[in-house]
Amino acid sequence: MSAPRGKAASPFRQPKAVWAVAFACVISFMGIGLVDPILPALAESLDATPSQVSLLFSSYLIVTAVAMLFVGWVSSRIGAKRTLVTGLAVIVVFAALAGATGSINGIVGFRAGWGLGNALFIATSLAVIVASASGGFSGAIILYETALGLGIAVGPLLGGELGGISWRGPFFGVAALMAVALIATVAFVPDLPKPKRVTSPLAPLRALRHRGLLTMGIMALLYNWGFFTMLGYAPYPMELEAHELGLVFTGWGLLVAAFSVFFAPRLQARYGTAPVLYANLLGLGIVMAVIAAGVTEPTTVIVAVIVSGAFIGINNTLTTQAVMLVSPVERPVASSAYGFLRFIGGGLAPYVAGKLADATDLSVPFYLGAATFLLAIPVLASGHRLLSRAETDTGGEETMAPTLTPVGAPAEAGVPPVVVAVGARSEAAAVVDAAARLARDTASPLEIVHVRQTAVVEEQATETETETEATAAVTAHLDRLGPLGVAATGQILTGVGDHAAAGRALARHATEVGARTIAVGRSSRGPLAQFADGSFTSALTHAATCTVVLVDPDEEPRPLTARSLTQLRAEAR
Repeated sequence: MSAPRGKAASPFRQPKAVWAVAFACVISFMGIGLVDPILPALAESLDATPSQVSLLFSSYLIVTAVAMLFVGWVSSRIGAKRTLVTGLAVIVVFAALAGATGSINGIVGFRAGWGLGNALFIATSLAVIVASASGGFSGAIILYETALGLGIAVGPLLGGELGGISWRGPFFGVAALMAVALIATVAFVPDLPKPKRVTSPLAPLRALRHRGLLTMGIMALLYNWGFFTMLGYAPYPMELEAHELGLVFTGWGLLVAAFSVFFAPRLQARYGTAPVLYANLLGLGIVMAVIAAGVTEPTTVIVAVIVSGAFIGINNTLTTQAVMLVSPVERPVASSAYGFLRFIGGGLAPYVAGKLADATDLSVPFYLGAATFLLAIPVLASGHRLLSRAETDTGGEETMAPTLTPVGAPAEAGVPPVVVAVGARSEAAAVVDAAARLARDTASPLEIVHVRQTAVVEEQATETETETEATAAVTAHLDRLGPLGVAATGQILTGVGDHAAAGRALARHATEVGARTIAVGRSSRGPLAQFADGSFTSALTHAATCTVVLVDPDEEPRPLTARSLTQLRAEAR
């Protein structure tokens, strides 16, 4: 939560290891959109029906789904780097084989192998980027999100350009680019320590016994059914060449990226996860119904598909947030269980849609996709109470809601403390010391709250630091302040979600303990990042019932208001 004075650190100032994995992420996120522009060309060149071509989605996604159950076990046994490298190598081999084959069955089979590599890669890429970041995890996460957005947006464009030359082009393009990423990963990513405990391959299936996780997983299955129905069949009624299809899906991808990274967190902060998802799923259902009704009008389908990108971007982000909020299991296990159900829905949809289209007409699969979006609403509603409680309260044992864990001696009851919020940053000690001077001057005890966040991007979630590391950081602050005669106690605030959610959670805690003042350091994330996932300081200032002050080691504490926050952002630019 603190940073040196002056300009915010650039998220792009990262070691080579982070850049190597980020490049691989761009290529991986291109994967789906890359093949969409060539679907009609595949059908024509290989004398295949749309339902046969759609199986390249089914084989890819079903294998990815099943593999998600085992990647945690594999990674815990061989380590994150080796898992990542193995996934990249598998993608290179099977993407090249898919480009070299001469039959649709061959492509479908090799895409299954590609799905295995994809599961190994996506399950470890975010964790590796966070672990390799030397300049703080916030910048690394921003880079990961940038890679995601770039891959989603550029994938269809590159697929359209290469597909305009030959349908084999996108497959060989992925193989070549992933080979570069593989070499860079081997060369620059250091070996990372293995987890202390081996994850059971059955752990994700056992986790589905928890009502909250199962509910959100089924909702994601239904959502992905509609989503991949659209991806698999929308290119045909557009009646466009590969290059033109690439441009259409690039527009779609730009909206997915923008609404996923920038707008979804802000809508979540303003209205809550569940209400935004209800409205979003309804919007997707309407868009799919428009495609179904206008399936004979290419312009209608084109516009509807592009518009759907906004809804899909919001859903991709908030569904994962919801899963992590209501899952009372370890983050990697919850992510694997959710990924299994999510990809199963995506894999079955193109196969069923093809059968329906062959038996009836092309509008029926889209109507079914619209129905699955709408059916996801009552499924989500059945877990509404769990999700709302996880966002606003302690959540109990059935959620992973924000929790506070005491460190050190308990605080003296009835004495209003000065609360200081810090994170896992090198400048945290200076901010705590400045807050300690404020506490001493007002004859107040000091409560140090170390904010420990879980990074959530797309379907992945990873801890930014272990509980042991967070406890050690708080203990170090307490040990340093003890000889100085400052009465201090510590807390670890563990939460899932964006920075704004953590700010609101801290404000609630400060109200409960009757805090005299809340002290925070200057944010290092910059105005763009704060707009993307919300500002911790802004949310804290608006929700707190006591004074919030900005502490700099060499300046007098300054009370924060909406006006002063605007000035701080201007200074950060």
